[in-house]
Amino acid sequence: MNPMDIIEKYYDTDSKAYEILVQHALCVTKKALEIAESVPELNPDLRFIEEAAMLHDIGIIRTHVPELGCFGKEPYAKHGIIGREMLEKEGLPKHALICERHTGVGITKEDIEKQGLPLPARDMIPLTLEEEIIALADNFYSKSGEDLTKEKQLSTIRRGLSEYGQEKVVKFDAGCKKFGITI
Repeated sequence: MNPMDIIEKYYDTDSKAYEILVQHALCVTKKALEIAESVPELNPDLRFIEEAAMLHDIGIIRTHVPELGCFGKEPYAKHGIIGREMLEKEGLPKHALICERHTGVGITKEDIEKQGLPLPARDMIPLTLEEEIIALADNFYSKSGEDLTKEKQLSTIRRGLSEYGQEKVVKFDAGCKKFGITI
């Protein structure tokens, strides 16, 4: 399976959305593979990580975020479940779960209810090793800003996560510790 074939099925290769998605996905994929390779004793599935990291944000195309070149009808908060639906239709159920579970350190049913998010009321948190790795790696890169390839500092990531509660920072720090990222 070639992730680019799937991306190019949904994105115009000359579009801003394609450029942003692919650049972000390449950075997240590189970081996810670095994290995975640092824990060979846990036996992460490197091929799956490479494929799923490239596809984790495929759902943004159907959201309405003009600054990313996305002119769909749905709010950005739904990009994960949209991506899940897209990849399930492609016959990739494990990859689809990465889409749904990669945001931040995961979104709980409680988060959805408390924040009034336009999402189904269920936990959308990383459960497998590969899901944890991709979700962690995704925190290091943004899809907005001048340099999409610039890795965020840990303090910047923590500050952003703290807006959603200190427990998100604690979970991020635990993930960093698990995968040997100095905090």
